[in-house]
Amino acid sequence: MLTVRPSIGVSCCSNTSTRTRSLWSSRFSLKTTTMCMSMSITSSSSSSSSSSPTKTNTIVPAIIIGDDRVAGILQSMGDGNDLMIMPGEAIPTYPPGPIFVCCTVPGAKKVIKAIPLSRLKDLVFFQIGMIGTSLTIEDPGQVLFMGKSGKPDDQTTDINPDEFNAAYGKWASAIATRFESQGRPCKVLEKEAFQKQLLESLIFICAFTLVGLLNQCATVGAVEKEYRSEVAKLISELASAAAAEKGIVFEQGMEERVFAYSRVYPDMSIRSRYFEWRHGWFYFISKKAVAKGKPDPCPLHTEWLEKQFRKLKRLKMPENCTFYNYDSFQRK
Repeated sequence: MLTVRPSIGVSCCSNTSTRTRSLWSSRFSLKTTTMCMSMSITSSSSSSSSSSPTKTNTIVPAIIIGDDRVAGILQSMGDGNDLMIMPGEAIPTYPPGPIFVCCTVPGAKKVIKAIPLSRLKDLVFFQIGMIGTSLTIEDPGQVLFMGKSGKPDDQTTDINPDEFNAAYGKWASAIATRFESQGRPCKVLEKEAFQKQLLESLIFICAFTLVGLLNQCATVGAVEKEYRSEVAKLISELASAAAAEKGIVFEQGMEERVFAYSRVYPDMSIRSRYFEWRHGWFYFISKKAVAKGKPDPCPLHTEWLEKQFRKLKRLKMPENCTFYNYDSFQRK
């Protein structure tokens, strides 16, 4: 199995992208008949709905947008026929499979603007967060992948033996095949089940990063060891708000499942990178409730988030920090 180390990225500068495109084009010209037959079969089985997974037993060539660690891992799972490009570059019509969006939220918005309408339903987002209506995409495909470079059996927590990765949407089955070809498990989930798992991952990130930054902790493991009670309070608050907002009921034992993430990733750094984008959805829920004269469903999260923004000396929450539109945060 090919392993990609976290410190080694896949270069997607213009020269590399050109070479990758040329290599793919030459291979595609040699395999046109075979690939077209494969694509026609998968396309006909999935054209009815973006939420109906395309079933396949072979690795479907993909366009991979981005140059981060996840993009590199996805490329290593392929068979050499993937095309890698950067956000903002023109998106071709071939290969006619999934389009993996592995970039920041602003980069994802550039992708939306650049993509041909005929390819819109082929987008698959790898960002951990709630994709909102401002993307103007109905029911987009999404993948939950917090995997580490290393042994595939590291992808399960100590409390839930089920597969750790999950995919939803038109290309979910093709993504699962790609993952499983390298020994990495990946569940294909329906919308509600996927949202629950995605929200649990988002709550894990939000709770641990916020508590960690406020208390100057370096890693997730340090947060769990020293501030478990504070994290538990945030988990309870955010889970309640998320359940009410999405009309779902989380299975029992959510707190322990979220803490299990921290035991899988004890060395994960506590950083403010993507901080606003991940907390923005919960902050939007709070702002919306207060604007309607209702109590803040996440008072502790709001208080600590605004405290952190004052600490960072930011005057407002950046307008592009989330997929959702909400009033900019003004420092008190």
